[in-house]
Amino acid sequence: MINRVQGVGAVGPQQSQKAQNAPSKASFGQMLEQVRQEKSGINFSKHAMSRAEERGIELTPALMEQLAGSVEKAQEKGAKNILAFNATQAFIINVPYGRVITTMNQDEMKENVFTNIDGAVLL
Repeated sequence: MINRVQGVGAVGPQQSQKAQNAPSKASFGQMLEQVRQEKSGINFSKHAMSRAEERGIELTPALMEQLAGSVEKAQEKGAKNILAFNATQAFIINVPYGRVITTMNQDEMKENVFTNIDGAVLL
């Protein structure tokens, strides 16, 4: 009779089942966000990711570079929370953490007042 020892490095039936299920727990959006964060240094809160999806804001590599550049400029000036925007979209970003807090499209920007920001950067 063989007794199996399950410990560090050993994969038993229960562990292998968990390992197979682990990749499915992360949503596509979460995986995409992780890749973008690694490349640009910008990350999105869950709220911002869901708002971007809902509002049809496409997070292209060019946009991510613009946002990263905005954060760098804001850091140089000592800003903590900025509004990075262009004619069609806006992003509220926490500068010290490089984290997008929320996103807005053109329609939502029309009648909004932006509070708790100490800088604005035109994309």
